[in-house]
Amino acid sequence: MITSKRRRELLSDLAGLVPTARGEDCVRVAVDGVDGAGKTRLADEIAAVLREQARDVVRISADDFHHPRSVRYRRGRSSPEGFWLDSYDYQRLHADVLDPLGPGGDRRYRRIAHDLRSDVAVRPPMEVAPPGAVLVLDGLFLHRDGLADLWDLSIWLHVPFEVTVRRMAARDGTEADLTHPSLTRYVDGQRLYLGACDPAARAHVVIDNTDLDAPTMRVRSPPRD
Repeated sequence: MITSKRRRELLSDLAGLVPTARGEDCVRVAVDGVDGAGKTRLADEIAAVLREQARDVVRISADDFHHPRSVRYRRGRSSPEGFWLDSYDYQRLHADVLDPLGPGGDRRYRRIAHDLRSDVAVRPPMEVAPPGAVLVLDGLFLHRDGLADLWDLSIWLHVPFEVTVRRMAARDGTEADLTHPSLTRYVDGQRLYLGACDPAARAHVVIDNTDLDAPTMRVRSPPRD
């Protein structure tokens, strides 16, 4: 839910940065940030604004493209390297979403590959995106090598870990202390990503989302026309 005029204005400005489609190709938009940065909410809000503007939207989350536990935890359940390197099935994400909704793609996509709760691989029926649809994808690590250059518009949400862990604690009942051992895998894994890829430098747009009612936006590198 959009709770402030300032946030609504930012979303309108952000939607205005989403490029128009080239022919029947889809447009791919990424919303990246650490756990608790507000990725899902922002992606849902962008999708809603685009739909208000009569644009077709395909809304997908990278969280539906996890590897099974046997892969995610192969380096150990507390491994930060495992969280950073082994969490997501990028082969399926490419095959099921990014390639068909990319330039020259056939627009036939699947929106989920893995059920995280049951740890079961799934293969739902194909869906077909309308010509010129906008893919809005939220998730972790979307500015890693192999993904960073794919986006027509990419967004990095800047929020300090001290804030995000408190949000996660309120939402999920996890620890609110940044130094708690139960958070080491996740916080340190995301720090590895920040150090390896510097997503704030790769993103087209950086949004300080520390105050959810008063986010601020910096266009670092304008997306293509």
